[in-house]
Amino acid sequence: MKRKPLVIGSLSLIAVALAGTFASGWFVPTETTVTELAPGVYFRKTETEPNFIGCNQGWVIFKDFVLVVDANFPGQARILIDEIRKTTDKPIRYVFDTHYHGDHADGNAVYEKLGAVPVASENSRQLFETKGLAGFRNSQEQKPDEYGGLEYAVPSLWFPRTLVIDDGKQRVELIHLGHAHTAGDAVAWLPKHGILFTGDACVDGPFNYTGDSNTESWIGVLTELQKLPVKTIGPGHGEVSDKTLLDKQKRYFVELRAAIQAAIDAGRTLDELKESIELPFYKEWTGVDVKERTENIEHVYSELTRGRRTEED
Repeated sequence: MKRKPLVIGSLSLIAVALAGTFASGWFVPTETTVTELAPGVYFRKTETEPNFIGCNQGWVIFKDFVLVVDANFPGQARILIDEIRKTTDKPIRYVFDTHYHGDHADGNAVYEKLGAVPVASENSRQLFETKGLAGFRNSQEQKPDEYGGLEYAVPSLWFPRTLVIDDGKQRVELIHLGHAHTAGDAVAWLPKHGILFTGDACVDGPFNYTGDSNTESWIGVLTELQKLPVKTIGPGHGEVSDKTLLDKQKRYFVELRAAIQAAIDAGRTLDELKESIELPFYKEWTGVDVKERTENIEHVYSELTRGRRTEED
């Protein structure tokens, strides 16, 4: 039986025309920019070089309130609130965490102080309460000026698969499709505008972290997202893009898994694989040689050999 979705409710601005094609290099990694993707829908792309300051974020202005996509770190949460206030004085009612990682969720406490409700998928609850909390406490020790005085804010509104927020003006569908970047990944889909905020389920550039992932399932999640009539993607990291970004993200994992499986079948060791693997497409897309992403190679190698090692044992 299919579950019915839960339904709620009956820096400078750069406005750009986003009509299907996005120019490569339009923005640069040393800049933080805010773009109005559609009336009342904004995307903040954060600087990644020379400083990684956190995730990209978005916000949607409804009739009477604002929904934020990804809380980011506490310091960046405060900055985003100032940006939101340049566009509206409506209260921030919800902050949607696409997953538990600190650069997407540690700022929840900042929003809670404003009366906002943190929201996330049920499948991420355990990760928030374990790894998320541990990471937050570690950051408190390392960044007392930014984290000092804050208590970790676990989302208080959980949804199993879909949560719809619709007031007649805007409609946002929060959707969990399966284990991707993390077990609890969810996306924000705006069907009226064809806009998809993906969190780290889809990124634009060499930003994939696979430590919490299941890459086989991740490919399946991306396949499901490809079925949506997407016009614009606000990724978790990197530049705003169009639907072709889903193709690139999926292709990376498909080709990476295929290359690693071929090496395993040929009897190569992990060290040999790290030296020999070639993925020209990845460098064309990200500007980074696939060999430099050793953690991803190691993770996929472990996924593909796990059953084999068990049999040998």
